[in-house]
Amino acid sequence: MRVLGVDPGLTRCGVGVVDGVPGRPLTMVGVGVVRTPADAETGHRLVLIEQGIEEWLDEHRPEAVAVERVFSQHNVRTVMGTAQASAVAILCAARRGLPVHLHTPSEVKAAVTGSGRADKAQVGAMVTRLLRLDAPPKPADAADALALAICHIWRGAATNRLQQAIAAHSPVQAARTAAARTARTQESAT
Repeated sequence: MRVLGVDPGLTRCGVGVVDGVPGRPLTMVGVGVVRTPADAETGHRLVLIEQGIEEWLDEHRPEAVAVERVFSQHNVRTVMGTAQASAVAILCAARRGLPVHLHTPSEVKAAVTGSGRADKAQVGAMVTRLLRLDAPPKPADAADALALAICHIWRGAATNRLQQAIAAHSPVQAARTAAARTARTQESAT
């Protein structure tokens, strides 16, 4: 599975692409940052982020997009910019019909380091180790984007299997399965 991870931000939007499946070594395909000038109008900055993400989607053709779920912060301006950049990433993926998955920072940290309270240095160190890189990607936004992609590869597959199992055992699905069995039994009896 190829996943584009997006660590949203108005000034620096981290992007990273990882190939892999659970239980196998992962491969970094690409990593970078979409930057916008801090003194530009918000609308123009969002257009630049959209163009940057579209370029990454065109170049790397991911099968899914993992975006950091925006959480409450004390600085309202920061959370607003993060939410706006997040929405742009979700929109770009949805426009292409790609599944989008949101992961909280603590989910990502726990998946990559084993602790939901890990700091940025620990996340960068584990991303470096897991992807067999020579050094942690810089800036931290780039490493965080790779961590999002890793988290989704490891957790997303399990979550998808769980959702499929739940759907297969829902009352509606159980009734359909029973009806299909009855029909097969009646066909074989005739």
